[in-house]
Amino acid sequence: MNGSLKSWILAARPKTLPAAVAPVWAGCVLAWILTGEWSLWLAVCTLLSASAIQIATNFFNDAVDHRKGADTAARLGPTRVTASGMLSERAVMWIAGGFLLIACVLAIPLIAARGWPILAIGLPSLYFSFGYTGGPLPLAYRGLGELFVMLFFGLIAVTGTTFVQTGGWHIEALVLGLQIGAISTALIGINNLRDVDEDRSTNKRTLAVRMGKTFARVEIVALFVLALCFGGYWWWEGLRWMALLPTAVAIPGAVVAVGVCKNEPSARYNRYLALCGMSLLLFALLFQVAAILEKSGT
Repeated sequence: MNGSLKSWILAARPKTLPAAVAPVWAGCVLAWILTGEWSLWLAVCTLLSASAIQIATNFFNDAVDHRKGADTAARLGPTRVTASGMLSERAVMWIAGGFLLIACVLAIPLIAARGWPILAIGLPSLYFSFGYTGGPLPLAYRGLGELFVMLFFGLIAVTGTTFVQTGGWHIEALVLGLQIGAISTALIGINNLRDVDEDRSTNKRTLAVRMGKTFARVEIVALFVLALCFGGYWWWEGLRWMALLPTAVAIPGAVVAVGVCKNEPSARYNRYLALCGMSLLLFALLFQVAAILEKSGT
């Protein structure tokens, strides 16, 4: 394997993993609320498979963006290993494929437990791991990155996890998927706003490039508000703790919102990205605490 371990870790982008962890975590908690039980074995397989797909996506993104000239010297985000010459494009593509293979192996117990719906979820996820930036219709280059994240890191990830655990499809999982998906989509919104000038110069037509910085800022704020507003569903269902506790993400959300509105895109945005990722984990943690309080009748 070429390159140092540090290079491989950098390419994997571990700071993005909350987007894979949070929906699985929260989906398992929801399954426990709905049925009173959950499978640790299926949860671990789901989590590791989702994380492997996330890491593969990051490796593909690194290599494909370099191939298309989208990563330039003007980059404000973390160093990209292919563009910097730390690793070869060939090696990065191969390791991305390796992580997809790992994801497939980890999905075998899920398929054995729940059958063909896992294939219906998994096969598009495998394709778009590459198709997010590569292939004939690269979503990130067509302004479809936000839609991709909302679907695959929100709705599909949460409803799929809950299905794996319960064997059924639940409206509660859709609501929870929208909440987590909105925060995850805010992540890509911050990323695209940070890189808007570089992306415009390389013809990467993200939503921020197409619609402008003001739209991108409004989008980020609106996504956090959306995540909080959908909490009203839990209140309506009589699950007061599940409605109230996760609203604490409004605190880091407000810091991010004020930051992107007051400051022009710069390396400072990397801190906002990290804070948004932490918000995802905080949401999942508070959702679990709320679920325990609901079950205890507190």
